[in-house]
This record gives sequence, C-alpha cells and structure tokens, in this order.
Amino acid sequence: MIVMKFGGTSVEDAASVERVAEIIKARLHLRPVVVVSAMGKTTRKLLQAAEASADGDHKTTLAVVAELQARHLSEAHTLVKSTAERAVFSIIDRHFDELNKLLEGLAILGEVPPRGLDKILAYGELLSSAIVADALAERGVPARLLDAREFIITDDRFGSASPLFDITNAQARLSLAPLIEAGEVPVIQGFIGATREGATTTLGFEGSDYTAAIVGAALEADDIQIWKDVSGLMTTDPRVFSGARTVKACTFAEAADLTYFGAKVLHPKAIHPAARQNIPVHIYNSKKPEATGTSISATAPRSANLIKSIAYKRPVTIVHVKGESISNGERAVAPEDFLKTLLNTLNKHAARPLLVAVSAASVALAVDAAEVSEARERDLLEEIVRFATVSVDRNCAIVSLVGEQLRDDRGLASRVFKAIEETQIGVILHGSSPISMNMVVAENAVEGVIARLHAVFFDDLDPQVFE
Repeated sequence: MIVMKFGGTSVEDAASVERVAEIIKARLHLRPVVVVSAMGKTTRKLLQAAEASADGDHKTTLAVVAELQARHLSEAHTLVKSTAERAVFSIIDRHFDELNKLLEGLAILGEVPPRGLDKILAYGELLSSAIVADALAERGVPARLLDAREFIITDDRFGSASPLFDITNAQARLSLAPLIEAGEVPVIQGFIGATREGATTTLGFEGSDYTAAIVGAALEADDIQIWKDVSGLMTTDPRVFSGARTVKACTFAEAADLTYFGAKVLHPKAIHPAARQNIPVHIYNSKKPEATGTSISATAPRSANLIKSIAYKRPVTIVHVKGESISNGERAVAPEDFLKTLLNTLNKHAARPLLVAVSAASVALAVDAAEVSEARERDLLEEIVRFATVSVDRNCAIVSLVGEQLRDDRGLASRVFKAIEETQIGVILHGSSPISMNMVVAENAVEGVIARLHAVFFDDLDPQVFE
C-alpha cells in the first residue's frame, strides 16, 4: 500500500481536485491512503480571522469567514452534484457553525491562546478532506472520510505537537488497516492530531507531510508520495534563483539536512519516520504528474556533482556569548559549566540554535529569528547577561551546501571561498554534519551567494541525478 499526501495548492480549487482524483484513480491498485492539506491560503485566512476576533475587529472576522464559507461551498458544488447523497454540504455547515462559536469566544477572551488557535486552524483540513472524499466517491473511488484526531495522538505542545508514536502507531493500524484490506480508500487530514484528552493539536508548518510519514511508517507502506506544486526537490529555491533544477534522487540524510536548513519542500520532521522504516519517499508535481520527481531513500546513485542542493534560512540572528569575569577575577560561571549553563538557558526559553561555534569560553549561536519572538529574545538575553557578555548580529542568513560527497572533497572550502570572495562571511561550520557546509551571510546577500555557488557546483549537471 502507499500513502499519498496532497498539499494546499494541489487541492486549492475544483480543477485541482479533479486532477487529484485522476491521479488517485490511476493508483487504486496500489491501495492508497490519502492525506490532504487545507485548500490553498485557508490556514492563513483562519489565522487572520482568529487574530481579528481577539482584537475586536468583528467586521474583518465576518468578512473572512464568509469568504471562506462561500469558497468551500462553491468548490464543493462544482465537484459534487449528488447533493442528496453526499455528506459534504452538511459537514461544511457544521464546521462553520463551530468555527463561528470559537471566534466569538476569542472576541470575549481578547487573545488567541495556542490551544484555541490549533482548534481553529484545524478546520482548514477538516473542510478540504470532506470535499475531496465526496469528490472521489462521486467519481467511483471507494473513499472513506476519517478524522485524523482519532489516531494521530500527540503531546500538548500546541502549535508544534509531537506524536506519541506507540499510541499513534497502534491506533493508526486499528483505524486504517481494515479499510485498506476491504478495498476502501481512507481520506484523512494532514497537519492535525489530538492529545490523549481529545484536545486538537497541530504539527507545525507543512505538518501534512509529517502526517503522511507518520501514517506510512505505522502501516509499513511501500511508498510515501508527497504531491506538491513543484516537481520534486530542487538544486536550490527557484524563488531566489530561476535556474534551479530538479534533483532526481537523494538520501534520507541529505533531505533531512536540507529541510533543517530551510528547504521548504518537506516538513523538517517528515523524513525521520520514513527513514526509520526504510520507506522510500517520492515528491511529485500534482500539476505535472508525468514528471519524474525526486526519490528519497537510504542510498542514492553516486554522481559527479559534489553537492545535491543549496538551502538557506532567513532571517537568522547571531548571538555572540563570552564568559564574563566578576570583580575579583573569578567567572560568574565556572569555565567547565559555561556551555552547559548557556544551553540550559536556551532550552528554558525554547530558543533552538541552528548552528553553534565554540572557542574557549566564547560561543556563537545562530537562532531562527522567525521562531523567537522579540519578547522571548529579550528575556533570553536578559538571563544570559547574568553570567556572560552578549552581542547580537541581526538580519543574517544561513546558506548551506548539502551532499553526501562533501565528506570526500578536500578542496571544498577553497572552491566556496573563491565563488563568494567578495561576500562578507560570518560563522562557517563544516563538520557538525559531515554532509553539509554552512555559512552565515547578510540576509540581503542570499540571492547573490546562491547564484554564484550554483554556477560553481551545477554548471555541468549530471543527468543521472538532475534534470
């Protein structure tokens, strides 16, 4: 059996869902489980409605919700003609009734608590999955709509929950395996789960990818297919360099490093469940289903190209920390405890360092500025200055070269430095991961740096690995 996940742009309207239905019908013999994201931009609109409600902006809330309801009903009516036989229309009405009540509660509360936000954002996937399930049924696919919250069981870290795998694996097999054996096609929501107490949770950005990997690993699938609006993993982000090409094959380790350092093609955690079960992951383009896409597996063909892809993450803040001496010459924290104290402080404030460079009693940390709010950063720095001196460089970025063969190339650094010799570089790390080289540059230098590096490493593309 296979798991097929379709992203927001793949189900953004009736025409897109029609394409998805044809893709699924062509693979019915592979016994698919279908995972769907919210229709394109729905999650963003739900967030807008929640924030407007909390701010007392009743007019904006009503307008956003009315637009969402009209859109989902319109696409459903285009796709599903047998209105008397299908449940999708009553499901849409019920979900919007519930959504409106939740938004009214936020208006009274005056804020958007993480738990409440997760419940609100979940409606995007609940609505799209209902539409896709009935659209499939009307086209002869034996689809069965299920609620992922009944078997994706997570902790209570709202906004970025982690699955409780023992429970989730057992519940997923119990819920899905009998339907698959009976020839039905389960349709489930990506991105969402629930705590053991039944509170709705979300799995974080691009969480539908993670859902597909979780379900695929639980069911020991033969393949996990991620259908998006791009034809696979690219040599770099085509939004910053138009000459990017598709990578035909890469390893789990390469994909994990690329997503960690900013590649948006997959959820950063999606690779791990598949890798643990050694289940291949394929990335395909739902608008060009005939394209080759990218295959991700334990091993990949060796090629003449040194790297597979160039990733970047911005904005990044670099925090420079140095152990501080007090008046009698002793340190505020003993040298042997300095790094431990610093890392404990970062953990306390949920500030996950992307890169760490250590020299004697000095440390440079790269922190994802998008993940750390101004208030959290202020609290973090105030605690660090109790035992160290701190300086901060803002508006930075990390550019990462990733490839299994980096570990074998002794001339890598010289080639990189020559390519970007006019660019001011901050921290450089090669070794924390043997298959990636990471450098800190100014945020506004990313496009130029990537263009020059791409020219050096991808001018003569190996047709066995790229297209």
